[in-house]
Amino acid sequence: MPDSPPSLDPVQLGAYFALVEVTSLLRHAVEQQLKEAGDLSYVQFQLLARLGDSPTGSHRMTDLADGVVYSRSGLTYQVGLLEKAGLVERAPSADDERSVTVTITDAGRTLLAAVLPGHVEVVSGLLFEPLSRDDVHRLADLLAPVRDHMRAAPPRSAAPRRRKA
Repeated sequence: MPDSPPSLDPVQLGAYFALVEVTSLLRHAVEQQLKEAGDLSYVQFQLLARLGDSPTGSHRMTDLADGVVYSRSGLTYQVGLLEKAGLVERAPSADDERSVTVTITDAGRTLLAAVLPGHVEVVSGLLFEPLSRDDVHRLADLLAPVRDHMRAAPPRSAAPRRRKA
């Protein structure tokens, strides 16, 4: 008799389905809020938020792609849309002429500031409101090692490029 395929036990399966459903519901609500408040896609918001959170307001394109777990070609397209809207600027990297650096503009910061309160409201209301403060700490403690484990062998689009010496 052949070996049976690997399976998840009922608790694992329930946890997996709950995580997928929570993620899908939260992402849908966030995407809807971002579209209504700023005509932004989820990825565009992630890019602006990462740039806005950076002390310099800038990141290399490859680092942005790695951080938001998005294909490099897809990221190039999204950054192009943001650049066309005047929300970011692209320029050759000062330390590596093969790299491109993206910088958030004042208009990008203004839009980010406009959509951020609604974003926080959606995330807080849907994800954190039903949880106690201790639950939130436990959730963060549970998700951090999973994220780190997944980042240890990320999909190609999220894998850092090897740098030549």
